[in-house]
Amino acid sequence: MDFDMLVHEAWPAYEQRVYDGWVLRYAGGVTKRANSVLALGRPVDRGGAIETAERFYRERGQRCVFSVGLGAAPGLDEELEARGYELVDPTLVMAGSLRPEALDEAAPEVRIEERPWPGWLETWWAVDGRFGSGLQDAERICTGVPAWYGAYEEDGVALAVGRAVPQGDTLGIYCMATLPEARRRGLARAVLRALARHAGTDSAYLVTTAPNQAAQALYRGEGFEIAGRYHYRVR
Repeated sequence: MDFDMLVHEAWPAYEQRVYDGWVLRYAGGVTKRANSVLALGRPVDRGGAIETAERFYRERGQRCVFSVGLGAAPGLDEELEARGYELVDPTLVMAGSLRPEALDEAAPEVRIEERPWPGWLETWWAVDGRFGSGLQDAERICTGVPAWYGAYEEDGVALAVGRAVPQGDTLGIYCMATLPEARRRGLARAVLRALARHAGTDSAYLVTTAPNQAAQALYRGEGFEIAGRYHYRVR
């Protein structure tokens, strides 16, 4: 699978400019994923392409960020390092087939909708909202492609949430978040399984930061294994 493109398509920046095969992405500064250069292929003039990218983000008041995965142009990572770009946020792509027996197991009832509702957004942002006042931009990113939104709720409060993006014969899992007081109850697992059941597929992938060992253990227990890696280079 081309995970670089799957992630790009599932988390779409609402402003995109293609320059010599690279995609310059901007979405209000909310997440590096939607505010970075997807540098696939080999531009005719790599130095000129880097400078064009730097100008693109400078005009928008943002630092220039490159997403560097398996499909990145050869030598790009080394050149960015030489230019003073810092390596940050090493990320794992995990993929696999969810265990069929797990999908059939009795589980807490999970609400699933085709758009995020206020409670879903509030919970996700409470856990993963590292971007100040950018919730509207985040919602705009999420709803840029068809997706399903799942949440386990108690007394009207979403305790655990997730987002599933159908992409051909696989399912992209995003925005997995559980409120701190509701952790260690199996709610993230219940949301993940409910989204997979709803999608009708057992093939899925997701991304998680390399240091997050707890999340990786959860996903391995659900049939996922490391299938790719990427990181960011930040000016």
